[in-house]
Amino acid sequence: MRTSIAIAIFFCLWFITLFVVLPFFAKTQDEAGDVVPGTPGSAPSRINIWKVFLVNTLVAIVAFAVVYAVIANFDAIAGLFGVVMGREPAN
Repeated sequence: MRTSIAIAIFFCLWFITLFVVLPFFAKTQDEAGDVVPGTPGSAPSRINIWKVFLVNTLVAIVAFAVVYAVIANFDAIAGLFGVVMGREPAN
């Protein structure tokens, strides 16, 4: 895999995992007990964005490692599934 493609895949995974990780660290104004007038109670009160970025980066690294392993071993994986499904592996 070329380096530029690996970097592009990593950043795509990073932004995708951001939407997964972000809700785990958000605390609403209702939960904090400090609702600002004129805002909904479900609005976030405070969020430690650096903690979110750190956890997100770690999750993205794990996801990238899995994707990289699948791409790097695609022939072996495809051959395994071919044998499992009753087809002979390609030479």
